[in-house]
This record gives sequence, structure tokens and C-alpha cells, in this order.
Amino acid sequence: MDDQNKYFDRELSWLSFNRLVLEQAKDTSLPLFERIKFCAIYDSNLDEFYRVRVAHYQSLTDIPKKSRKTLDYSPKKVLAKIKEEVTEQQKEFEDNFYNSIIPELEKNKIILWQGQKLEKLHKDFLKDYFSKEVLPEIQPVLLSSDGEIMPFLKDNVIYLALKMHKKSRPADYRSNYAVIQVPSNTLDRFTELPKLNGKYLYMFLEDIIRKHLNIIFPGYDITASYSIKLSRNADLMIEDEFSGNLLNKLKKSLKQRKTGFPARFSYDRNIPRDLMHVLKAAFNLSEKDFFPTGKYLNFSDLFKFKNPLTPLCELQPLKQLQHPVIDKYDSIIDAVNKNDILLHFPYQTYDYVLRFFHEAATDPEVEEIKATQYRAATNSAVVNALIAAAGNGKEVTVFVEVKARFDEENNIAFADKMRKAGINVIASIPGLKVHAKAAIAIKRTPAGKKKTYAFVSTGNFNEKTATQYADEGFFTSDKNITKDLEKLFFYLENPVEQYNFKHILVPGFNMISVLKEKINREKENAENGKKAYVILKVNGIGDKEIIDMLYDAGSSGVKTDLIVRGICKLRPGMPFSPNITATRIVDRFLEHARIYAFYNSGDWDIYISSSDFLTRNLRRRIETAVPIYDEDLKKEITDILKIQLRDNTKAKLLDKNIRNTDKKIPKNGKKYRAQTDIYDYLKKKINKFNS
Repeated sequence: MDDQNKYFDRELSWLSFNRLVLEQAKDTSLPLFERIKFCAIYDSNLDEFYRVRVAHYQSLTDIPKKSRKTLDYSPKKVLAKIKEEVTEQQKEFEDNFYNSIIPELEKNKIILWQGQKLEKLHKDFLKDYFSKEVLPEIQPVLLSSDGEIMPFLKDNVIYLALKMHKKSRPADYRSNYAVIQVPSNTLDRFTELPKLNGKYLYMFLEDIIRKHLNIIFPGYDITASYSIKLSRNADLMIEDEFSGNLLNKLKKSLKQRKTGFPARFSYDRNIPRDLMHVLKAAFNLSEKDFFPTGKYLNFSDLFKFKNPLTPLCELQPLKQLQHPVIDKYDSIIDAVNKNDILLHFPYQTYDYVLRFFHEAATDPEVEEIKATQYRAATNSAVVNALIAAAGNGKEVTVFVEVKARFDEENNIAFADKMRKAGINVIASIPGLKVHAKAAIAIKRTPAGKKKTYAFVSTGNFNEKTATQYADEGFFTSDKNITKDLEKLFFYLENPVEQYNFKHILVPGFNMISVLKEKINREKENAENGKKAYVILKVNGIGDKEIIDMLYDAGSSGVKTDLIVRGICKLRPGMPFSPNITATRIVDRFLEHARIYAFYNSGDWDIYISSSDFLTRNLRRRIETAVPIYDEDLKKEITDILKIQLRDNTKAKLLDKNIRNTDKKIPKNGKKYRAQTDIYDYLKKKINKFNS
């Protein structure tokens, strides 16, 4: 059986996920500004996809055919399929934005200007705003039709491409061309004009520039203006470097990202042919770079579109829940000393994690703290606590993964800041990306006894994203687990050593072998007539060896439920994939947790993990999968997984044709929504505990 039939294409499966995000933007049952947020998420996702994944395939097309013989796919065919799917989605996006979002804004007396007549009040405001704020930022550049003038287009920045004529020449004389950068990096993309007749009026920054082009080019008649944008290759290709000074290489690569090869040239599809010819020559573009769009670009800026009606037209903030066990104690470390504790973000507050780091920083009995850092918040409370710990005389070691894509500069800055504060900073390992999320605090009592306390998570140590991402966090002082975590940090400090992990799973050591063992055990149980069941919740599944094992287990009778947010190369609903379902959930919060659950004849084996089931995670990174041994916590996790599998409102089933299909509503007509139901489930548990 050929792979094209057996596995979904990685990129098309991701685009299938992003279509679900688009469907949220189209969902009229959601508050208006929630839909607008999903418009921004969709566009931001797609832009990163082009800058990384599409750029990768485009680079492969430039390699001689002889060198591409090892590939089991055609890069050009993949690019063609991507363009076909994105073009279709783009039409849906534009139809939704112009014919649904904008009219809905108008119903709520919010006008996003689209050419309507402006009152004198507005004209006077715009004239003053343009002359004082916008004009000083404008740097027009004339273009030549023969490509002799070749200005540089900044990455991911909107420009206006102009076609014009000198006023001193006849109208049929040859055209002149120019580009103007839209300064949305220094000015608001959406400018609020004076309120009139109870209506709020906003204008795109580029439309303000369009209305004043005669001031920028006083000697010209402007025929037309069109939006353009160049997205550049953002893949630094540094992850697999094995030699040399990795940090210096990364710093050089970050500079190259801003000047990388074109990944996508987006342009208003109404641009006339002669202007396109000039742009192609001026910016040294090829046909494969072109992608036609509508009048406006960079819809990710909608994240900054302020709602003047707050709190109307938006979801209300979730009142985060406390954890009843922790709240029995004055100290989190004391609570962890007595109990394994599971936290579900963002339903429960992330303050407990920040308290753990601050307690460890100030507790006189804590001698040592070790932590990993992948993506930290701006002015990170976690980083500040670690710096405070070093200032209090603790021995602090932090592994900073400077190769975290799009957070490289932030992480380099954090590493420098911590190093200056006296923290032992380890910045990346050549040839490996460290994606594990783990921290330990080592405490020694006056009697000389040592005890280690740990926090591990499926998500980053980031208090900002913890309010938006659905993740699991786990506190434990279980010696079996903390001893393995200590080994992990020893390895990060000295990666030439080998360690025997007995409880946690780590790629390159025992993760693949243990996963195989767990799947094979379920297969054997099924073959022996026992109940066999696997639930895997991940952000992506693409490792062919693991997928084949799941196919084989399913053929033996193992029921497998996948909850997979994004990439899914596993193809359900086929003769070779019986008993396997793939569910996707896109809702208010980003589903980010990774949970592996194996039925084991009723004695569930459960792990929470930082690792997806992608080849890079399972084989080329340092990840952790940590077992949950407490029976009450295991039940809590399986209850939550079942709630997600029951969702028939925001969950979709991935079918054999890579389409997201609706789940059946039960005969009683009851609708289930996982994220709402999980919150209610946890709230009831708290009330029961406190009663």
C-alpha cells in the first residue's frame, strides 16, 4: 500500500485544522469580537505556515532533481495542493470578513470604513492626524519599470504599490510607479475617528494614507493604489547544528530571517498587469511566490482592534478556580510534600505555579532550583523568581532553549539577564531541541534530609499564555519521579552521559520503547478477548512507526480515540484503520495538553507530556512524559478525556478524506461542549470537597 493512501499529507492536515479556526470566525453563535479574534488567529497561523513550511518546500524546488531523489514526494505537487486549498480558504475568509463581520460591526454601530462618505469633522481630524502622525513616518520609493531600482521589502510588512502619472505629462504618457511602507509597526493599524451620532468609526491606516497620496506625491495624479506584502523564509535551519558556537550562529541567523528568501508575495488581486510586471522586476520575484488576496492584508492585526463596547460583544473572562487541596496549606511546598497535585489550566489559576517558584526562592531550606525555559512571558514572573533565588544564595540552573522559533531573541535576552544575576545558564544543546517543561526544588532540612519537589507541565512556564492555553500542570514529591527528573537535569548539564529513566519517558532513551510496549500490551489484551483501549491527546501525530502500530492494534480490536488539534497524518475510517477515531476541538481556549492513556485491563497507565507524536518530538528532542500514579488523579484525567470525546458542539471528527465532520447529536438532543463542561466538572469537585 502506498504512503499517499495510508497517511494524510502533513501540510494538508494542518490546513484542515486551520479551516476549523476559520469556521470559528464564521460561527455567528459566538460574540462578534470572539469571531474577530479567530480571524486574527487564522491569518497569523497561515502566515507562519508560509514563512516556515511553504518556504521549506520552495527551497526544495531549487535543489537539482538528482539531489531530490531521496524524497518520497514532489515538492512542486505539495505546493500546488497547498495553494489550491489556501486559495479556497482565502475566498471563504474574505467572504466572511466583508459580508458578515463588517455588517455585524455596523449593526453594533461600529463602522470599519469601506469608502463611506466622511463628514467634515472626520475630514478635519484625518487631515490633522495625517500631517502630524503619519506623514513623518512615510518614506516613498519610486520604482523603475526595468528593475534597475531594486528597493528592499521588509518581512511581513504592508506596502502600498502605486500607479501614477506626472501632472505635467499627457494622461496617455508612460506610467510611474512607487511603493510606500504602511507604518503599522509604529502607528495603530486601526485609527479611531471622532464619534458621531452614536457611531464609532475606525479606518485602516493604509486607507488614511490613500486619502492623502496627493500630499505625498504633489506632482502626480495617482491612478490607483494596492496593498502588497512579502513574507520571508523564517526557518533558521539551526535546530540540527552539531558543531561550532551555536549561540553565535543563531544570532547571525536571526539577522538573516529579516532578509530571507521570499515565501509568499501577497497582493491585491486587482493590481493591473503592468504594475505587477514592475513589482516582479523590482523585487526579483518569481511566479511561484505570488498569492492573490483582497484589498487588505495582515488580518492578524485584528488582535489589536479594540472593542469600544466592552464588555458587550465579547466573551466574559473566566473566573479561574482555586485548588481545594493546596488551599488547605499555607505553603505550596508543604501541600506537595503530602499530595500529588494536578492543575488544569486555564480553568484553575496559574498563581499556584508562580507561588511555587517564589516559595522555592525564599525558603531557607531550599538549596537548589533547576528549571527549563522554552517560551517565557514578557517580564516573566518565573524568571524574576529564579533571579531572586540566585540573589538569596540558592544554586540555580536554568536550561534556556534559544532555538524556540520566533522566541529566539527573547530567550537570548532572558539567558543574558539570568547569567548576569548569577544563574548557571545552559543555552541549547547542539543537534537537539529541549522542549521539556520541568522544574525541581531541592530542599535539605536541618536534620540533613534531602527532598526534591517538582513541577512539570504540558505547556510553557508562561503566566500569560496560561490564561489562553488548555494545559495540565503536575506537582509531585514522589521519589520515583523526582529522581528521574534530577537525572534529566544532569543530562542537560552533561549531555554525553547516559541515564536509565525508570518512570518518566524521555526521547532518545526510553520513550519510543515504552510507548510500543503499552500499545502492544493493549493489542495482546484485545487478542485475548479483553477490553483494550487507548486515548491519546496530542497537538500532532505524524510518526509513521507509531501510526502503523496504532493501525495494527486497531486491526486486533483495540479501540483508539485520538484527540488531536493540528497535524494528523493518521488516516481514520479506512480498512487499515479500524476502531480508530480522530477528534479535533477548537474553542475558546487553545487545546495544548498532551496526555497518553492506556486502559491496562482497568488499571489505567496515564502520562502527561510535553511531547506530541511527531517524529521530531519522539526522536530528535528532549521531552518528558510523566506518569500519574495517584488513582484519584488518574480518574480525574480520564473523566476529562471522556468529556472531550463527548463534545458535539465544538468538536469535529476527522474523516478519511481529511474533512472535519460534525459529531452526531444524541437522540435526547443534548449538546455537550467540552471546555464549558470541564469547568463545570472541576467546579462541582471543588464544591463537593469543601462541603
